[in-house]
Amino acid sequence: MTTELSVLAWGCVLALVHVFAAGNARTRQHGTKWNMGARDEEMPPVSPVVGRLERAQANYFETFPIVIAAILIVQVGGLNSQWTAIGAILWLAARVVYLPLYAFGVPVVRTLVFTVGFVGLVLMLFPALV
Repeated sequence: MTTELSVLAWGCVLALVHVFAAGNARTRQHGTKWNMGARDEEMPPVSPVVGRLERAQANYFETFPIVIAAILIVQVGGLNSQWTAIGAILWLAARVVYLPLYAFGVPVVRTLVFTVGFVGLVLMLFPALV
C-alpha cells in the first residue's frame, strides 16, 4: 500500500476521533440521558471546550473530502512521488496536532499548524495540476 493510501486510512481513524471527542464532550455536559434521547428539547449553550471540539470537527470534515479526492487522483493517475507522500504525511501530522491545539484554545499556533496541513494538501494536488 502506498504512503498516501495509508494516510487516507489513518485520516479515517482521525475522523472517528473527531466525532467521538466532540460527542463525548457534549455528553459530559448534557448527560447520557440527553445522548440517548431524541434531543428535541432546547439546550443551553455548550461549554467553550465542547464548542471548540465541534468547530474542529466541522473544520476537519470541510477539508477531508478534498484530501480524499487528492489521494484518489494521485493513486488513479499513477502520480505518486516522494513529494505526494511527504504532502500526505504533512497533512496528517498537522491534523493530528490541530485537534488538541483547537480544543485547548491555542490561537496562533493552531493557524500555523492548519497552514502546514494545507501545504501538505497542495503537495498532493500539485502533480495533477501541472
